[in-house]
Amino acid sequence: MLGIKRLGLVAALVLVGLAPAAAAQAAAQPSESPSAQPSEQDTQYLQALHQVNLYEIAAGELAQKKGQNTQVKDLAQRFVTDHTELDNSVKSLASQLNVQLPNEPTADQRAALDQLNNASGEEFDRLWVTQGLTGHLQAIQATQTEISQGTDTQVIQLAQTALPMLQAHYDALVQLAEQLGIPVPQASASGTPSPGGTAPAPGGTTPAPGVTEETPGGTTTESPAPGSTSTEVPAPQQS
Repeated sequence: MLGIKRLGLVAALVLVGLAPAAAAQAAAQPSESPSAQPSEQDTQYLQALHQVNLYEIAAGELAQKKGQNTQVKDLAQRFVTDHTELDNSVKSLASQLNVQLPNEPTADQRAALDQLNNASGEEFDRLWVTQGLTGHLQAIQATQTEISQGTDTQVIQLAQTALPMLQAHYDALVQLAEQLGIPVPQASASGTPSPGGTAPAPGGTTPAPGVTEETPGGTTTESPAPGSTSTEVPAPQQS
């Protein structure tokens, strides 16, 4: 769905979040000098996180205008506030490190925003929640990767600050999705969302997208998405 630039081990952005990327085996120790040239991992994380923020702010503003569900509107307002504050930190640090940030969301993110623009009512609410779940899940994974593989102390500290906020957003989206009957995407070993297979979601068991299940009545249900092996949603790493 939404793609962004390649991030080291886990991901670049998809949908509101990230797309899987190859592992970056950087073994350098974190740099203590703020003037040191940031690594490719650090640079791409700042750029990707900025595009996540741009998308979430735009999507959140749309949800405040077009959302039908009151909880969707309230959560969207929270997202706009939090991602605006986070993005101010991203832009400030990028300026210090001479990292050039993109000016707008990616083409895939703009396409997703177009989907939101063309939706209305309950369809809009479900689409916004679904996109938010996928994006925040992979943003969490990419942020964990930066914490473990980043080389610039300041960028790592930014990721450590962002992680609990992203996790809190994801948890709130999971609760809302369960109320609205929306499948919750799960994390795969490669860091991609929506793998096939059944995995326990926070607060209960939810069929992963792409899985066809037989109900007790003999009928089958299917949620759309590609399939692969799944694992539980990662918890934030302690710094």
